[in-house]
Amino acid sequence: MHNAAFAAMGLDWVYVAFPVPRSHGEAAVRGIPDLGLAGLNVTMPHKQDAARACDVLMGDAAALGAVNTIVADRDGVLRGSSTDGPGFLRALADEGFDPQAKSALVLGAGGAARAIALALGGAGSTVTVAARRVDAARGVAALAGGDGTSLADMELDAFDLVVNATPLGMNGEPPPIDADRLRPGQFVYDTVYPHDTPLLDAARQRNVECAGGLGMLVHQGALSFELWTGQEAPLDVMRRAATVDE
Repeated sequence: MHNAAFAAMGLDWVYVAFPVPRSHGEAAVRGIPDLGLAGLNVTMPHKQDAARACDVLMGDAAALGAVNTIVADRDGVLRGSSTDGPGFLRALADEGFDPQAKSALVLGAGGAARAIALALGGAGSTVTVAARRVDAARGVAALAGGDGTSLADMELDAFDLVVNATPLGMNGEPPPIDADRLRPGQFVYDTVYPHDTPLLDAARQRNVECAGGLGMLVHQGALSFELWTGQEAPLDVMRRAATVDE
């Protein structure tokens, strides 16, 4: 996706993967200036370790204590950002869903759930987080000034927006909710990508509007591209590249 974008924009850049062992993320990030890298993306489980290595945390990253994008300034300053939440909101906008003054249920308490809950709270949603552990759900919900509950205790049909921020569905697993409680008028977003999931299938069977995680993937990547290059990302190019193997 990024290499396709660099080529489309005529940039002599290349995007490559660096496997980093668990607990070595902070040390790896501190090596960016010595390696002459312009920046990088960070995936789990390194997002929090990477944040500790940054000199400056921008926007959502400061509240989350985690980054997925790092920019190395020419003077060696490392600036960390999280594009997950803003990318999610842009994906919702593509689908015609405005989260302002809407009730939102976020499923999960991991890194994706934290970024999404924070973004929804900032966009004016009333946020509830549901997870297996109530204490974890409440910790995530606090980022959005919302409430936390267990997966067993929620009233699913009370929400305008339902977001699966867990990996369930990636390998065909059933959703962590009773999909029979979904109703027309809701919007369901599953962060799993690029294929359909049982949750999305269940939503469509009930005439519930829904979308998968490809849009969030592309938009968070486009925001990273713009932070690194200072240029507007070629979204259509990135979207085509992201779906080439779908």
